[in-house]
Amino acid sequence: MENNQQDAPRQGALVRSFGLKMAIIIVMSAIIGSGVFKKVAPMSQVLYEPWLVVLAWVLSGIIILFGVFSIAELGTMFPRSGGPFAWLEEVYGKLISFLYGWSCFTVIQTAAISSVAFVFAGALASFVPLPHLPHAVEQISIAGLTPFSNFGGKLVASLLIILLTLVNIRGTKKGGHVSLVFTFLITLAILIIVCLAFGSSVGNVETLKSVSQLMPTEGFTFLTFITAMFIAMRHAFWGYEGWVALGFISEELHQPKKNLPRAMIIGIVLIIILYALLNAAYLYVLPIDELLAAVNLNENSIAAVVVVDKLVGSTGVYVVSGMILISTFGCTNATILLSSRIYYAMAGNGLFFKSAAKCHPKRNTPANALLYQGIWGVILVFSGSFDLLTDLLIIAAFVFYGLIVLGVIVLRIRKPALPRPYRTWGYPLVPWIFLLFCCTLLVVSVVESPVKSMIGFCLIFSGLPFYYYWNNKMEKGGLHKPS
Repeated sequence: MENNQQDAPRQGALVRSFGLKMAIIIVMSAIIGSGVFKKVAPMSQVLYEPWLVVLAWVLSGIIILFGVFSIAELGTMFPRSGGPFAWLEEVYGKLISFLYGWSCFTVIQTAAISSVAFVFAGALASFVPLPHLPHAVEQISIAGLTPFSNFGGKLVASLLIILLTLVNIRGTKKGGHVSLVFTFLITLAILIIVCLAFGSSVGNVETLKSVSQLMPTEGFTFLTFITAMFIAMRHAFWGYEGWVALGFISEELHQPKKNLPRAMIIGIVLIIILYALLNAAYLYVLPIDELLAAVNLNENSIAAVVVVDKLVGSTGVYVVSGMILISTFGCTNATILLSSRIYYAMAGNGLFFKSAAKCHPKRNTPANALLYQGIWGVILVFSGSFDLLTDLLIIAAFVFYGLIVLGVIVLRIRKPALPRPYRTWGYPLVPWIFLLFCCTLLVVSVVESPVKSMIGFCLIFSGLPFYYYWNNKMEKGGLHKPS
């Protein structure tokens, strides 16, 4: 049992600020971004039937839930700040752990922050025209990058990152309260769209049963069905990205051995329900071919906008743009709050910039880690390579998701006597199913996108020189990992 001393605040150190309800809110706010509003179209294009699209969202959520069942065991065994960084060290040692943390800093988490903030800027442009630099300036290319293109959008995205970084430096609870407000608003907005769709005479059950004319006359074979479902699930997975993030703040949860698994499981289940309802609502209102035709007219079209436009008229674009503003604001905030704890933990182990291990003396927040993250996030915003970064972060993330879940199996074999306050439900089948999914995704990525895959792996291993530098410096200084 955790004693009261653990929860007592200490100046210049992280404190336990989050109970179960706030932890659930943080899980949801770290996940709900723009994916659920945009991904129904590419999923429909490969599955052809509405019920299969909804099934793909549910199956993707179940795979994520299997991952949650697995990592919750590690989270309750080692409830330390940085989450997966600490768990990987316990299983594989410092090098693998460092490469995970480094990858989070270079691409996985910071790219997620930058890309979601950029979507926020795009949604804001529906309400307020964003400024542009002269065309000649926007076309300037530096090493293949165009840092001045879409300058207004990049400026808004950067200001959002700076603003939310400052909010989280001022206090963990302040950051948590921002997530609470915005998660409530986006959940309410999703439920309103669902109620409008199913309560309207515009849609009907026959629409939900319709089959696309793109469906091959011979239908699916077993192999083509499995392939199509897997491709659709890859699209859906972007909508669930961020599911591992609660582990980053284990050290700041009240009763983490109890609340960590509860919050992760409840949060994911609620999101699966919301996603299934919303996508069913899309396909209840619009026949699948009409949806695809409308979205394919413009590569920037958003499925949710098309559906809401049919429900409530031309104001639909503003309604959905407002929803995307809300969801991306909350998602950016939650990701900033959670991710900074990785670099704080790395620095505490001597494997990151030393100053990142320091907490704000009065606010008890990892202020320097937040600053480093914010600076790199803004740099990524101006790199102009958002689509590439989004693809890379998925490839890099799945390497480590697989290693984390494999760690549950490794520790069960290597250290069976270790206390396990929470034991993985369905072990060993559940973690093995998740591992199979990770391996399949990586194989498909290497085959389909070999260049992007190689860049992703290079970014992971780019941390090796830094690791050896910091590790040698630590060993020469006679420093050891704090207990």
